[in-house]
Amino acid sequence: MVIEDADGQILARVGEGIGVATNNVAEYTAARVGLQQAAGLGARSVLLRSDSKLLIEQLSGRWRVKNPTLIRLHEEIRALAAKFDSVGFEHVPRERNRAADRLANAGVDRWLAGPGRGYEAPQPEPELFERG
Repeated sequence: MVIEDADGQILARVGEGIGVATNNVAEYTAARVGLQQAAGLGARSVLLRSDSKLLIEQLSGRWRVKNPTLIRLHEEIRALAAKFDSVGFEHVPRERNRAADRLANAGVDRWLAGPGRGYEAPQPEPELFERG
């Protein structure tokens, strides 16, 4: 995650591994940490950008949140957002989000090299659909 001021100056960079989680949980976690960091830097107005359409549409209130874990994270983020004078949500294409993507990948790599050392994905991978 990259935090910039209104002039595009980078104020903070964060890239952390969060352990075994879905992409959606990781996106929500990054949004929460970003808002916490922005508040800590004294921001009053925030534009949260993400290449996750699901995250942006759910935080904007255009899509419902159904997953119980995401519901909890969504509530936490909405509570954080309410502390700012204004908060906007913007979907950006992945190619315009490369710096944040690199930080996220570096965080995952650090997690795998440290606390996640020895993690192996379940084999065989679970089926998404039952075979008939």
